Amino acid sequence: MNEITPILAIETSDKICSVCLMTNSNDFYLIETNQAHSHSEKLFEQIEIIQHHSGIKLNELRSIAVSMGPGSFTGLRIGLSAAKGIVEGLKIPLIPVPTFEALAFQISLFLPQSTEFYIVNRANKDECYFAKFFVKGNNYIFDGELKLISQSELNQYEDCLIFGNLSKNPFAVASPSAEYVARWALNFGIDKLLFDVDFLEPNYIKDFIVKETKND
Repeated sequence: MNEITPILAIETSDKICSVCLMTNSNDFYLIETNQAHSHSEKLFEQIEIIQHHSGIKLNELRSIAVSMGPGSFTGLRIGLSAAKGIVEGLKIPLIPVPTFEALAFQISLFLPQSTEFYIVNRANKDECYFAKFFVKGNNYIFDGELKLISQSELNQYEDCLIFGNLSKNPFAVASPSAEYVARWALNFGIDKLLFDVDFLEPNYIKDFIVKETKND
């Protein structure tokens, strides 16, 4: 574990901009901002604040973990661009973290054994990102299929336990804390270290389409 700590984790897949600096599995510093469309302004500010309070400088980091999606096109690009810049400058590895799996890892710690649950986040007005998980121990089992479905298909899951921004539960979280992006990296990311990140892209699932506006 010491090979990749201290680790800086970044989560920008949804409205919350979250940064965690984890020195080991017990000690970490976390800062989060819940403000839509502010990631580009807040991310490096949060990194500076967390460095100040932790006393750990950027050049002391051993790795960077970043949430890879699915999620907001813009948010994911901001988070990954920042992570790429840091790892390339410091010559340290990047750990790409599947966003839904980090969230499932976070959720699984608070659910009873053998619980089945779903994570469903809005992709656009008609579609959503969808994944199924089970709780096993203090961990999760992913059924292996992360997919895009129509929102009308969610009707068949109305009696199921759903997390995400399409959950009927107002307290259901839509994205993991950067703490659990870091914890996922510590537990499952040791064999996913990347040094060559030039062509690494977020997991959008669907193609990014630029909307054109017509000027009269």
